[in-house]
Amino acid sequence: MSTKINADNMHYKDLNHLVSSAGDKDIVIENALGQRYIGTRTSGKNIEIHGIPGNALGAYLNGCRITVFANAQDAVGDTMNSGEIIIHGNCGDAAGYGMRDGKIFIRGGAGYRAGIHMKEYQTHVPVIVIGEKVGDFLGEYQAGGRIVVLGIGCEESCPVGGFCGTGMHGGAIYIRSEHAPAGLPVQVKCEDASPEDIEAIRADVEEFAAEFGHSAGELLSSHFFKLTPNTANPYKQLYVNN
Repeated sequence: MSTKINADNMHYKDLNHLVSSAGDKDIVIENALGQRYIGTRTSGKNIEIHGIPGNALGAYLNGCRITVFANAQDAVGDTMNSGEIIIHGNCGDAAGYGMRDGKIFIRGGAGYRAGIHMKEYQTHVPVIVIGEKVGDFLGEYQAGGRIVVLGIGCEESCPVGGFCGTGMHGGAIYIRSEHAPAGLPVQVKCEDASPEDIEAIRADVEEFAAEFGHSAGELLSSHFFKLTPNTANPYKQLYVNN
Protein backbone atom coordinates (compact mmCIF):
# COMPACT_ATOMS: atom_id res chain seq x y z
CA MET A 1 0.00 0.00 0.00
CA SER A 2 1.04 3.58 -0.59
CA THR A 3 -0.25 6.96 0.43
CA LYS A 4 -1.05 9.26 -2.50
CA ILE A 5 -1.16 13.00 -1.94
CA ASN A 6 -2.40 15.59 -4.43
CA ALA A 7 -0.33 18.66 -3.57
CA ASP A 8 -2.10 20.98 -6.01
CA ASN A 9 -2.43 24.41 -4.30
CA MET A 10 -1.49 22.85 -0.95
CA HIS A 11 0.46 24.86 1.62
CA TYR A 12 3.85 23.36 2.37
CA LYS A 13 3.04 22.92 6.07
CA ASP A 14 -0.08 20.90 5.27
CA LEU A 15 1.80 18.77 2.76
CA ASN A 16 4.62 18.04 5.16
CA HIS A 17 2.17 17.11 7.91
CA LEU A 18 0.54 14.56 5.60
CA VAL A 19 3.95 13.11 4.70
CA SER A 20 5.16 12.83 8.29
CA SER A 21 1.88 11.40 9.61
CA ALA A 22 1.33 8.84 6.84
CA GLY A 23 1.30 5.27 8.10
CA ASP A 24 2.46 3.79 4.80
CA LYS A 25 6.13 3.44 3.96
CA ASP A 26 5.57 4.45 0.32
CA ILE A 27 4.29 7.96 -0.41
CA VAL A 28 3.50 9.39 -3.84
CA ILE A 29 3.12 13.16 -4.15
CA GLU A 30 1.43 14.48 -7.30
CA ASN A 31 1.37 18.07 -8.57
CA ALA A 32 4.13 19.39 -6.33
CA LEU A 33 4.90 23.02 -7.06
CA GLY A 34 7.41 24.77 -4.86
CA GLN A 35 6.46 23.29 -1.47
CA ARG A 36 9.46 23.56 0.85
CA TYR A 37 11.01 21.09 3.28
CA ILE A 38 9.48 17.93 1.83
CA GLY A 39 10.94 14.95 3.68
CA THR A 40 12.63 17.01 6.39
CA ARG A 41 13.96 14.71 9.15
CA THR A 42 12.10 11.79 7.55
CA SER A 43 13.27 8.21 8.00
CA GLY A 44 12.01 4.82 6.85
CA LYS A 45 9.92 6.06 3.91
CA ASN A 46 10.11 6.03 0.12
CA ILE A 47 8.80 9.31 -1.28
CA GLU A 48 8.07 9.85 -4.97
CA ILE A 49 7.54 13.42 -6.08
CA HIS A 50 5.89 14.29 -9.38
CA GLY A 51 6.31 17.99 -9.97
CA ILE A 52 8.88 20.47 -8.71
CA PRO A 53 9.56 20.54 -4.96
CA GLY A 54 10.69 23.74 -3.26
CA ASN A 55 13.83 24.56 -1.32
CA ALA A 56 15.45 22.29 1.27
CA LEU A 57 14.08 19.02 -0.08
CA GLY A 58 15.22 16.26 2.26
CA ALA A 59 16.79 18.57 4.82
CA TYR A 60 18.19 16.60 7.79
CA LEU A 61 17.11 13.40 6.04
CA ASN A 62 17.50 10.25 8.16
CA GLY A 63 17.45 7.12 6.02
CA CYS A 64 14.64 7.98 3.60
CA ARG A 65 14.69 7.61 -0.19
CA ILE A 66 13.29 10.55 -2.14
CA THR A 67 12.87 10.41 -5.93
CA VAL A 68 11.94 13.52 -7.91
CA PHE A 69 10.67 13.03 -11.46
CA ALA A 70 11.37 16.64 -12.44
CA ASN A 71 13.73 19.44 -11.48
CA ALA A 72 14.42 20.48 -7.88
CA GLN A 73 15.24 23.85 -6.37
CA ASP A 74 17.90 25.05 -3.92
CA ALA A 75 19.45 23.31 -0.90
CA VAL A 76 18.56 19.73 -1.81
CA GLY A 77 19.73 17.48 1.05
CA ASP A 78 20.65 20.35 3.36
CA THR A 79 22.55 18.77 6.29
CA MET A 80 21.19 15.31 5.47
CA ASN A 81 22.36 12.51 7.74
CA SER A 82 21.60 9.43 5.62
CA GLY A 83 19.38 8.18 2.82
CA GLU A 84 19.17 8.87 -0.90
CA ILE A 85 17.82 11.72 -3.00
CA ILE A 86 17.39 11.00 -6.72
CA ILE A 87 16.70 13.94 -9.06
CA HIS A 88 15.50 13.09 -12.60
CA GLY A 89 16.33 16.59 -13.81
CA ASN A 90 18.39 19.57 -12.73
CA CYS A 91 18.66 21.17 -9.31
CA GLY A 92 19.43 24.64 -8.01
CA ASP A 93 22.16 26.00 -5.76
CA ALA A 94 23.81 24.52 -2.65
CA ALA A 95 22.89 20.88 -3.18
CA GLY A 96 24.22 18.85 -0.27
CA TYR A 97 24.95 21.86 1.93
CA GLY A 98 26.63 20.56 5.12
CA MET A 99 25.79 16.99 4.06
CA ARG A 100 27.01 14.41 6.59
CA ASP A 101 26.17 11.07 4.95
CA GLY A 102 23.92 9.56 2.31
CA LYS A 103 23.80 10.05 -1.45
CA ILE A 104 22.44 12.62 -3.87
CA PHE A 105 22.20 11.65 -7.56
CA ILE A 106 21.34 14.40 -10.05
CA ARG A 107 20.68 13.28 -13.63
CA GLY A 108 21.18 16.76 -15.10
CA GLY A 109 23.14 19.75 -13.87
CA ALA A 110 23.41 21.64 -10.60
CA GLY A 111 23.79 25.31 -9.75
CA TYR A 112 26.32 27.12 -7.60
CA ARG A 113 27.99 25.84 -4.42
CA ALA A 114 27.09 22.16 -4.74
CA GLY A 115 28.67 20.21 -1.90
CA ILE A 116 29.47 23.31 0.16
CA HIS A 117 30.84 22.26 3.56
CA MET A 118 30.23 18.53 3.05
CA LYS A 119 31.86 16.59 5.86
CA GLU A 120 32.59 12.98 6.85
CA TYR A 121 33.31 11.07 10.02
CA GLN A 122 34.67 7.51 10.17
CA THR A 123 32.25 5.39 8.06
CA HIS A 124 29.88 8.30 7.37
CA VAL A 125 30.94 9.46 3.90
CA PRO A 126 28.48 11.54 1.85
CA VAL A 127 28.36 11.27 -1.94
CA ILE A 128 27.06 13.62 -4.64
CA VAL A 129 27.02 12.53 -8.30
CA ILE A 130 26.10 15.14 -10.92
CA GLY A 131 25.38 13.89 -14.42
CA GLU A 132 26.02 16.98 -16.50
CA LYS A 133 27.69 20.23 -15.43
CA VAL A 134 27.78 22.33 -12.27
CA GLY A 135 28.18 26.02 -11.47
CA ASP A 136 30.80 28.01 -9.59
CA PHE A 137 32.19 27.20 -6.13
CA LEU A 138 31.78 23.42 -6.38
CA GLY A 139 33.01 21.84 -3.14
CA GLU A 140 33.44 25.17 -1.37
CA TYR A 141 34.86 24.53 2.11
CA GLN A 142 34.51 20.79 1.48
CA ALA A 143 35.64 18.90 4.58
CA GLY A 144 34.95 15.31 3.45
CA GLY A 145 32.97 13.05 1.18
CA ARG A 146 33.06 12.49 -2.57
CA ILE A 147 31.72 14.68 -5.36
CA VAL A 148 31.61 13.18 -8.85
CA VAL A 149 30.85 15.35 -11.91
CA LEU A 150 30.31 13.22 -15.00
CA GLY A 151 29.98 15.99 -17.61
CA ILE A 152 27.65 13.94 -19.81
CA GLY A 153 27.04 15.90 -23.00
CA CYS A 154 29.62 18.51 -21.98
CA GLU A 155 32.72 16.78 -23.30
CA GLU A 156 34.03 19.80 -25.23
CA SER A 157 34.80 21.78 -22.09
CA CYS A 158 35.33 21.33 -18.37
CA PRO A 159 31.92 20.71 -16.75
CA VAL A 160 32.62 22.69 -13.56
CA GLY A 161 32.46 26.45 -13.07
CA GLY A 162 34.97 28.81 -11.53
CA PHE A 163 36.42 28.87 -8.02
CA CYS A 164 36.15 25.09 -7.69
CA GLY A 165 37.29 23.82 -4.29
CA THR A 166 37.64 27.23 -2.67
CA GLY A 167 38.47 26.63 1.00
CA MET A 168 38.55 22.85 0.47
CA HIS A 169 40.26 21.00 3.31
CA GLY A 170 38.99 17.42 3.04
CA GLY A 171 37.33 14.89 0.75
CA ALA A 172 37.76 14.64 -3.01
CA ILE A 173 36.19 15.88 -6.24
CA TYR A 174 36.26 13.68 -9.36
CA ILE A 175 35.65 15.32 -12.75
CA ARG A 176 35.10 13.32 -15.92
CA SER A 177 36.73 15.46 -18.57
CA GLU A 178 39.75 15.92 -20.79
CA HIS A 179 39.85 19.57 -19.70
CA ALA A 180 41.18 20.46 -16.25
CA PRO A 181 39.29 23.12 -14.29
CA ALA A 182 40.84 26.56 -14.65
CA GLY A 183 41.78 28.98 -11.90
CA LEU A 184 41.95 26.52 -9.03
CA PRO A 185 42.96 27.92 -5.63
CA VAL A 186 46.52 27.15 -4.57
CA GLN A 187 45.07 25.05 -1.73
CA VAL A 188 43.67 22.51 -4.24
CA LYS A 189 45.71 19.84 -5.99
CA CYS A 190 44.54 18.58 -9.41
CA GLU A 191 45.83 15.23 -10.71
CA ASP A 192 44.89 12.67 -13.33
CA ALA A 193 42.77 10.05 -11.59
CA SER A 194 44.59 6.76 -11.07
CA PRO A 195 43.06 3.29 -11.51
CA GLU A 196 42.71 3.18 -7.72
CA ASP A 197 40.81 6.47 -7.81
CA ILE A 198 38.43 5.06 -10.42
CA GLU A 199 37.78 2.05 -8.20
CA ALA A 200 36.98 4.43 -5.33
CA ILE A 201 34.05 5.89 -7.32
CA ARG A 202 33.03 2.77 -9.23
CA ALA A 203 30.08 1.86 -7.01
CA ASP A 204 28.82 5.48 -7.05
CA VAL A 205 28.93 5.68 -10.85
CA GLU A 206 27.39 2.25 -11.27
CA GLU A 207 24.49 3.21 -9.02
CA PHE A 208 24.02 6.49 -10.88
CA ALA A 209 24.11 4.71 -14.25
CA ALA A 210 21.54 2.15 -13.12
CA GLU A 211 19.19 4.91 -11.94
CA PHE A 212 19.33 6.92 -15.15
CA GLY A 213 20.05 4.41 -17.90
CA HIS A 214 23.69 5.16 -18.66
CA SER A 215 26.58 2.77 -19.26
CA ALA A 216 28.79 2.72 -16.19
CA GLY A 217 31.55 1.04 -18.17
CA GLU A 218 31.66 3.82 -20.74
CA LEU A 219 31.66 6.52 -18.11
CA LEU A 220 34.37 4.91 -16.01
CA SER A 221 36.59 4.26 -19.02
CA SER A 222 36.84 8.02 -19.64
CA HIS A 223 39.51 10.32 -18.29
CA PHE A 224 38.93 11.80 -14.83
CA PHE A 225 40.68 14.48 -12.81
CA LYS A 226 40.85 14.18 -9.04
CA LEU A 227 40.89 17.27 -6.85
CA THR A 228 42.09 17.05 -3.25
CA PRO A 229 43.39 19.52 -0.68
CA ASN A 230 47.01 20.44 -1.10
CA THR A 231 49.19 18.94 1.63
CA ALA A 232 50.40 22.48 2.38
CA ASN A 233 46.80 23.62 2.75
CA PRO A 234 46.71 26.42 5.34
CA TYR A 235 43.04 25.71 6.10
CA LYS A 236 43.74 22.26 7.46
CA GLN A 237 45.34 23.51 10.65
CA LEU A 238 42.03 25.17 11.57
CA TYR A 239 40.18 21.83 11.86
CA VAL A 240 40.42 18.77 14.06
CA ASN A 241 41.31 15.59 12.19
CA ASN A 242 38.76 12.76 12.13
